[in-house]
Amino acid sequence: MLNNQEILQTVLLSIKIGLLATLVNLPLAILAVQGLLRRDYLGKSLVEGVINLPLVLPPVTTGYLLLLLLGKKGFIGGWLFERWGISIAFSTMAAVIAGMVVSFPLMVRSIRVAIEMIDPALEKAALTLGASKVSVFLRITMPLALPGILSGVIVGFARCLGEFGATMTFAGNLQGESRTIALSVYSQLQIPGRESQAALLVIISIVISFGAMITSSLLNKALQKRSPKNGENTI
Repeated sequence: MLNNQEILQTVLLSIKIGLLATLVNLPLAILAVQGLLRRDYLGKSLVEGVINLPLVLPPVTTGYLLLLLLGKKGFIGGWLFERWGISIAFSTMAAVIAGMVVSFPLMVRSIRVAIEMIDPALEKAALTLGASKVSVFLRITMPLALPGILSGVIVGFARCLGEFGATMTFAGNLQGESRTIALSVYSQLQIPGRESQAALLVIISIVISFGAMITSSLLNKALQKRSPKNGENTI
């Protein structure tokens, strides 16, 4: 039977993995969107396809591919282990990477929609007035897209929190290392008589997810009230 300490450890580990994966993904997702929207280059469709691949692949397949790439005998993982003694698979780091991979395309989609909704005339006007591309991005694009970016962050975190297949395959189901709420629910359901423990973890997961969505909604409303209108006072 799970005790309170084990439940707390599982919940905190899940939140930690979700937050780390989301924080690392955020700048990468913004850069990816900029590369997809602001650049034209050979192989752009292929890049976009690779980014969205985890959306259509079975999560177990995604985890297996990560294992082939980053496991001790993998293409990159084998080199890291032989050269530096770094082992990624079946660790907390592996759970973070699995969460990053499966949630990345969802974050990219949310951020892309937010940036696509910005009137291009605002950015062009700023460039005409002498603002640099970096200044336009930081002072116009980002503030106007911030509600959508925040939504992407929440969606990415929620996806990480509920990830199962890729984490199980690549990171394992190790208590205190990679056993998230989803994996713990699965583990409890495999043992007769532990349905109540599984139900408790499910309730905790629902509360965390609802809390994240409510926080996102409140922050979005605050940002919409403070956001500049029609690009005024942003340059």
